[in-house]
Amino acid sequence: MILTDKKILEGIEKGEIIIEPFDPESLGTNSYDVHLGKTLAVYQDRELDARKHNLVDYIEIEEDGYVLQPGILYLGVTEEYTETHKAVPFLEGKSSIGRLGIDIHATAGKGDVGFCNTWTLEISCVQPVRVYAGMPIGQLIYFLVDGEINNYYNKKANAKYIERTTKPVESMMWKNKF
Repeated sequence: MILTDKKILEGIEKGEIIIEPFDPESLGTNSYDVHLGKTLAVYQDRELDARKHNLVDYIEIEEDGYVLQPGILYLGVTEEYTETHKAVPFLEGKSSIGRLGIDIHATAGKGDVGFCNTWTLEISCVQPVRVYAGMPIGQLIYFLVDGEINNYYNKKANAKYIERTTKPVESMMWKNKF
């Protein structure tokens, strides 16, 4: 079941959903709009290795924006810090972003109950496009969970993305054993 605007607000009032900063104008009928933060990251190496820590360089988006280029994976970040304790958050790109040829995630559209952080975006584009810090980039949709939870993300011993940050976070696949 997808939470409506009223249920999202109830979750916020109960502390089950936290969105900082919260702007009532970003609340939709059944979603909450998130905005592009001021920092992008790109990998230093063209060839990435899943077993090693691939380092990134950071790019600050200036006031006149930044032009994304096709063929490059950009890691972005939301301005909003979020927490969810009773619902599963899904992040989807806004249709206006898709119509500019921008994808905001390759595979990581679902958060876990207990995820407490900003969202790292996996941004790619089909043609050059200028983006701006603060622009609406995606929307969070909350699905109610059924049943008790034993394994909240923020309490898992092997959770890799729990350090609070305002910058995009590179892949931590290298921390897995395989």
